[in-house]
Amino acid sequence: MPTDISRERVQELVAEGAQLVDVRPDAEFQGQHIAGAIFLPPKSLDAAATASTLDRNRAVVVY
Repeated sequence: MPTDISRERVQELVAEGAQLVDVRPDAEFQGQHIAGAIFLPPKSLDAAATASTLDRNRAVVVY
């Protein structure tokens, strides 16, 4: 279930090994993104695509 969290909480989650997923348009991702972020366009967010890209045992932060 999606939950809004603070910038500080994002930093804590990343320090604990969370995966960052950037769902902004490709041009925005290419222009600038958080280091280590994974680009997944919203249209590709289905079970098959995420299963091959994301680790189900780690938290996911989407922005």
